[in-house]
Amino acid sequence: MIRVQHEDFDPGRELEQLREQDGGQAGGVVSFIGLVRDLNAGERIEQMTLEHYPGMTEKALEKIVAEAKARWDVMEALVVHRVGELKPTDQIVLVIVTGAHRGEAFAACEFIMDYLKTRAPFWKKEETARGTRWVEARTSDDEAAQRWEPPKSSAA
Repeated sequence: MIRVQHEDFDPGRELEQLREQDGGQAGGVVSFIGLVRDLNAGERIEQMTLEHYPGMTEKALEKIVAEAKARWDVMEALVVHRVGELKPTDQIVLVIVTGAHRGEAFAACEFIMDYLKTRAPFWKKEETARGTRWVEARTSDDEAAQRWEPPKSSAA
């Protein structure tokens, strides 16, 4: 399940609704909440604007969640991602994964976040005292996502 929205979300309510759907089968729930930083690249952030392509973004998120569910034995995964104007400490993203066992749920949640950071079509623009700038992709995010890729075989 995925949602892209301007409105804030209530993690407790989202968790409760997801747990109501599992019929008591889940043995573990793993969640992650991403927040707007107040400082990036040494500068204070006054506001962040997240942009996306409606339709395209939802399809990309659905594909990421489907891949996580195919790789790990999890019951359900929820992604709520905000767009629009956000202030420091605002919630940006929520990922919740339910599973019979914690290891599978942790791995699926981490995979979803790593792929959201590198493969989801979102664009971030930060406003600072010195002006507006687009946020570049981070090498560390790409490196984190790489660990989920199958090893490349070498031709002998």
